[in-house]
Amino acid sequence: MNNKTQIRRALLLLGFLGLAFAGLSYRLVDLQVLRHDELSAKAEHNTQHEYWQAPRRGDILDVNGNILATSVPVKTICADPSLIGTFQPLVARAIAPLLQLNENDLAQKLTPRLARNAKGEIVTNNLHYVRLAKNISDDTWRQIVTAMTNLNFGVDEKKLPRAQKEFVRNLRQHAIFTEPDQMRVYPNGSLASQVIGFPAAEEEKISGRLVSQIVGRDGVELAMNKQLGGVAGWKVTETDRAQHELVALRDEDVHPRDGLNVVLTVDSVVQHIVETALADALQKHTPRSITGIVMRPKTGEILAMASLPNYDPNQPNTITPETRNRVLTDVVEPGSTFKIVVVSGALNNGIVNLNTPVFCENGAFAFAGRVLHDHERLGNETVKSVITKSSNIGAAKIGIQLGADNLYSYAWNYGFGQRTGIPLPGEARGFLYPVKDWSKVSIAQIPMGHGVAVTRLQMLYAMAAIANHGVLMRPMIVKQLQERDGSVVQRYAPESVRKIISDKAVADMIEALKTVPTKDGTAPDAAMKNYVVAGKTGTAQKAENGAYASGKYISSFIGFFPADDPQICISVVMDEPKEGYYGGKVCGPVFRDIAERCASYLNIPPDPSRMTNNPSALVVENGSRKL
Repeated sequence: MNNKTQIRRALLLLGFLGLAFAGLSYRLVDLQVLRHDELSAKAEHNTQHEYWQAPRRGDILDVNGNILATSVPVKTICADPSLIGTFQPLVARAIAPLLQLNENDLAQKLTPRLARNAKGEIVTNNLHYVRLAKNISDDTWRQIVTAMTNLNFGVDEKKLPRAQKEFVRNLRQHAIFTEPDQMRVYPNGSLASQVIGFPAAEEEKISGRLVSQIVGRDGVELAMNKQLGGVAGWKVTETDRAQHELVALRDEDVHPRDGLNVVLTVDSVVQHIVETALADALQKHTPRSITGIVMRPKTGEILAMASLPNYDPNQPNTITPETRNRVLTDVVEPGSTFKIVVVSGALNNGIVNLNTPVFCENGAFAFAGRVLHDHERLGNETVKSVITKSSNIGAAKIGIQLGADNLYSYAWNYGFGQRTGIPLPGEARGFLYPVKDWSKVSIAQIPMGHGVAVTRLQMLYAMAAIANHGVLMRPMIVKQLQERDGSVVQRYAPESVRKIISDKAVADMIEALKTVPTKDGTAPDAAMKNYVVAGKTGTAQKAENGAYASGKYISSFIGFFPADDPQICISVVMDEPKEGYYGGKVCGPVFRDIAERCASYLNIPPDPSRMTNNPSALVVENGSRKL
């Protein structure tokens, strides 16, 4: 071989090496410079992960600190189908019974499938993450781990090649995994369910994974959702090829801020008393619904609020439109309970006093082309006995004397036609039409509780104002917010809205209302043994399709005690009761049952005038002195 040939070959080799190094250099420049940002982002996507950390939802407590709603830790079971290979039937057979899932359906979930994304590109769907089941207990998870550990592949695993041994190990240890979650629990079942409300799980896709969070859907759960929900945290960290976190490379770690506990004014014992009494009445009178409220008139604090039928928030299938909180959502004509508005207004304006005579037309009164009726033939009465005997005609005549503008003003000041402001969702305004929209007969009908529509809470709200020296107090349902350790973040103070009537008018109204639960009044069955009760009955014919429905009534009794130093105010309302429908007859005994049990529980001192060792406790009836 001559020198020229050797030189040529050397040059060719050198040229080849030069081209190779040039290509390598170009590739390095392309990777390190031209595509640096793109490839760096891909690498970060493959190794860096962002994890959303859910806060613990706060508890809902009653006024004494008893838990009404809480969150308990549970697990969400997930799978990585890429680690399962072709063993979906085997895995499904092992864990489907533990998850209470169909074996074939579970096997389908564990199988990666091809799909097209929004760009039309074919991608593998659910390759590394699929959710299998929620709200799984620690005990069930331990059983799943055992089942996965004991998977039998039907071969001698000791003889498998190293790669297959690694596959089996990853399948057993990493193919099925968990994510921390929480479940809302209501320890007392249906107790105060419409006040507490119920939750729902909302899902959001974060870092390619569905993240679940609890949100309120009704009641306090909805009204105080932001305070209960807390603030989410997150961490940004890097992982190795096996998806294990490299703690030293963790970039961000922001801990979640747990939600606040919401302490209600509701007393779970009083709530139980009310719901038990309502349940008994529901069985006896079979109304479409029945409601009860207990309020402290001096502060506006709601001690109990119930509507039957109700639901168990632990069982979402029991929640229907029929189980709504009718105390807030339903509006009805109040009937005779509304007479407290017109009579107190007339007393306050000095138009009448308790002894002012009112002729009740012997039960039929023609006015503005209509004939108004009483439930009995009443003749010459007083303003006081108009309340005692609940005369529609008497109330209409007092309303005519008061005048349309004054009547509307008092009704508005008592809170009708507007929301009370209680921090619960779904509250209706009711209907109180302006005077310009009244008919000629409205001035006589509205004092009877017709031609106006109210919520159960509004009517109690108005009665409680009379019990509180004529001062309207905003209804309270939330007492305070606190941290999990019990430290108070915010307290809610009682809020007075306005003074409606004078102290003299209040005293006169209470004297009149005391006569209702007596043998001469419309609610003798509401009388208590050791307390003087002041209250008012209501029996309103239901309006349907623009007309009054025959035989259908809204029956009610609203009262407070002790009458001269009111501690609690109670409302009981039935919708279409059977076995009687007069408010005093069907609702009066329910009021008395609730009132007597509450008086005992709350240690309300007996009324001095009812003490058996007090001479003033003797009552003169028919010329004889009786206890």
